[in-house]
Amino acid sequence: QVQLVESGGGLVQAGGSLRISCAVSGRTFSNYAMGWFRQAPGKEREFVAAIGWSGGKTVYADSVKGRFTISKDNAKNTAFLQMNSLEPEDTAVYYCAADPSGSPSYVPTRQRQYDYWGQGTQVTVSS
Repeated sequence: QVQLVESGGGLVQAGGSLRISCAVSGRTFSNYAMGWFRQAPGKEREFVAAIGWSGGKTVYADSVKGRFTISKDNAKNTAFLQMNSLEPEDTAVYYCAADPSGSPSYVPTRQRQYDYWGQGTQVTVSS
């Protein structure tokens, strides 16, 4: 059974930084493409960033490009989302997701492409 557990969320002032993590257990993490999604109050869940299983390819939503960085540490079975220059509009519950299929260049950006999901971590950015 694959399990994803997010951590590192919290309250930060606008302009600040935060790094959230996603620990994965249950299968060979190095074969997973990983993604981050977020859901703000009253809004649908949206794509934030994704990384291919080799770590060599990444994709970002336009709203976070240049501010957020996704990475994965296969030795630690953990994916990360480094968030800089945070804005109040970044306030949301952030979810990580894992997809064990695909080639090294496969970087899924749609929710339905992911097989496994974490329970989310709250990120709140104050103005």
